[in-house]
Amino acid sequence: MKTYQLNVAGITRELPLISIADNLKIASFVVLGDTELVTAASPLIAAKLPAVDIIVTAEAKGIPLAHEVSRQLDMKNYIVARKSIKPYMMDPLIHEVQSITTQQKQTLCLDRKDINFIKDKRVALIDDVISTGESLSVLEDLVEKAGGQVVAKAAILAEGNAASREDIIFLEKLPLFTY
Repeated sequence: MKTYQLNVAGITRELPLISIADNLKIASFVVLGDTELVTAASPLIAAKLPAVDIIVTAEAKGIPLAHEVSRQLDMKNYIVARKSIKPYMMDPLIHEVQSITTQQKQTLCLDRKDINFIKDKRVALIDDVISTGESLSVLEDLVEKAGGQVVAKAAILAEGNAASREDIIFLEKLPLFTY
């Protein structure tokens, strides 16, 4: 199997190249369970953020990064937009997104408790990889509907054309592979 060598935050990983379309492969970056990489990347991301009151991420791959960045910033909590409505949720905000990595529609939801917490707050959106930006766009819509202000969008990696965006913070570029 072909791989791509990623160097980020002083850590090296060999990422397998995975086909996601007839002529397109991505370097499969999975941060879940990678304590070493999350621990190395988090202070670098935290240092690049403007002043924020809360971190918001989408379930699931951004969770360890959001946790560690919020810890670096001495925050007591962070918010996770869930992929489905949970029984405990009261009056949730709901939005659908098409993601490059799942290749199907996803639902993202914020609970009323989280909505109330976000109101009038400066928010940083955190994810592992920013590619098409669709997930971040949905998170931004949810935060704005909840009355928060998105002041930063950050990830460990910017994939493909996302690396040329000026509205995101990231540590390294991740190429797309066409053939």
